[in-house]
Amino acid sequence: MKHLFSPLAIRGHTLKNLIFSTGHMTVMLKDNLPTKRMAAYHAARAKGGAGLIIIEAARAHVSGMSGRPAILAYDDACIPGYARIARDCQQHGAKVFAQLTHPGREMTTAMDGTQAVALAPSAVPNERFHVMPRAMTTQDITDIVASYSNASSRLKKAGLDGVEIVASHGVLAAQFLNPKVNLRTDTYGGSRENRMRFLCDILRAARSGAGRGMIVGVRLSIDEKDHDGLEPDEMITVATSLADQGLVDYLNVTAGTSAGLAGSTHIVPPMAFETAYTAPLAAAIKAKVDVPVFVAGRINQPQIGEQIVASGQADMCGMTRALIADPLMPNKAKAGHLDNIRACVACNQACVGHMLNGYPILCIQHPETGRELEFGTLKPATSPKNVLVVGGGPGGLKAAAIAASRGHHVTLLEAQSTLGGQVRLAQMLPGRAEFGGVTDNLAREATHAGVDIRLNIRATRSTIEQHQPDAVILAVGAKPRTAALEGEGSGHIVQAWDVLQGRANVGSNVVIADWRGDWIGLGLAERLARDGCHVRLAVNAITVGQAIPQYARDVWLGTLHKLGVGIIPYMRLFGADAVSAYFQHTLSQEAVIMDGVDTVVTALGHDPETALADELSGHIKDLHLIGDCLSPRSVEEAVLEGLQIAAQI
Repeated sequence: MKHLFSPLAIRGHTLKNLIFSTGHMTVMLKDNLPTKRMAAYHAARAKGGAGLIIIEAARAHVSGMSGRPAILAYDDACIPGYARIARDCQQHGAKVFAQLTHPGREMTTAMDGTQAVALAPSAVPNERFHVMPRAMTTQDITDIVASYSNASSRLKKAGLDGVEIVASHGVLAAQFLNPKVNLRTDTYGGSRENRMRFLCDILRAARSGAGRGMIVGVRLSIDEKDHDGLEPDEMITVATSLADQGLVDYLNVTAGTSAGLAGSTHIVPPMAFETAYTAPLAAAIKAKVDVPVFVAGRINQPQIGEQIVASGQADMCGMTRALIADPLMPNKAKAGHLDNIRACVACNQACVGHMLNGYPILCIQHPETGRELEFGTLKPATSPKNVLVVGGGPGGLKAAAIAASRGHHVTLLEAQSTLGGQVRLAQMLPGRAEFGGVTDNLAREATHAGVDIRLNIRATRSTIEQHQPDAVILAVGAKPRTAALEGEGSGHIVQAWDVLQGRANVGSNVVIADWRGDWIGLGLAERLARDGCHVRLAVNAITVGQAIPQYARDVWLGTLHKLGVGIIPYMRLFGADAVSAYFQHTLSQEAVIMDGVDTVVTALGHDPETALADELSGHIKDLHLIGDCLSPRSVEEAVLEGLQIAAQI
């Protein structure tokens, strides 16, 4: 790791290493201002060894405020919150930058929920939000440019080390750069030089407000990867020109755009994308400029970051989700403890998934993330107890690891020969093998904490009482839900779990009845289609994958379309016979008959495993249920409950 942990000097500042947390929305604001919770979140990553923290995109001008909360960088009220973050992070040796942006046409609602008046270079609508913007006047441009100077001066007063201008992901500055979006005929449109003028003016304004001592950089999507999006040849020239003009101290390279569904998946790329797939974009620019080049995009391990820097592709590696999953990752890597790093699996469930729904970002593997004020420092047990955990899925492993780390004597019993629970099934789905890392990470934490893990032991009341536990945590999961279906005796109906485990023969024409609208239906459809089956995916929801994050769902939907999978929403399974599957439309209540069906695969949700809890009720004084045996949900809730229960025993 000698390259990754080398210092980098920029404009009189020294970044202690080449790992940084990119600007990302945390949804930890109050009245559009940074909070103590937000400061604690960033400080945890600074304490964990990150060389640079970049705070999320703030609005430089009031016309950029939308229904999605953002920091009011156009108001002096932002200064104390920024100052707290800077102070809390800088004490750990990290530098702190803040982002300034204006979304332009990439905004749907105003702060009161009404449809906003969105500004853009020209009246060209976007495809994702279906927003028709208002073409900016020259006075609009002048006012917005000036706001970047004023906002930068506030960042300076707050004691930040730098300011990053966001011109990536289809925001206003990127809209000016795009000849398919910028149709102006004045000095801000037409030639590349004219289309760059708005961004160049903003950068000069930012420098004016920041002064000579602060670092000023820019973030660019070098490939927007979308219909009508900016492409690498154009953007490499733009980036080179900005550097040659001396307008930036560094270039921060990424991919994607908010303007379309395809491009937006690259904003926070899921595990469907290769790790470090954006590094070649950074390398193309680094070969042409003298300023440092940053890069981000699925860099989830320090080994990958080391390779990027050592090969000369970039000078800094954005590892945001890696730091969300393991805030201590840099310090662990520097110390050579690579095996103890909790690797991000790019599920996007609790980080960007929460953010898109307006909730603070968290992590399914590390629920302490975003809850630093509550769980940042756990108190040792005042009186060590014998704690028995039953079930070696994610929830049980987390509970065991936390209880043991607090000083309890912990034994974990798992009925199967391997750990992981339903994660073992999830990782069998196409493109989901990386999800198995959740089990590996949590099992390592439990082992490192001193948990006595015993496999192939099916717990009963008798075996539990033999351990004489002071507390028992049940994490025994759930089983597939079954339902009484018409014609079940004559139709070939099998369960999703049986298909995944190879226990069911599936015909060539398949209908998948997907009740929950999550990973299972999508993954089974892809797997069976790749096996050569004709697949129809009937989902009891408004869309397939409704229950999972958009940035993961949309990639999968594109894949299924290419594979010829038929998708039918609003379907309630009724029954099946030898040749047909019968559904009811959830809105019209009318029958929907699908003919030519060999096999119906059911994914009807899960029922909690309650038998052991019922057996122990009244016999174990300190008994706790977590995860699916309490109520079937997801890995996130199971791991969180494991933390919560183990923290209080």
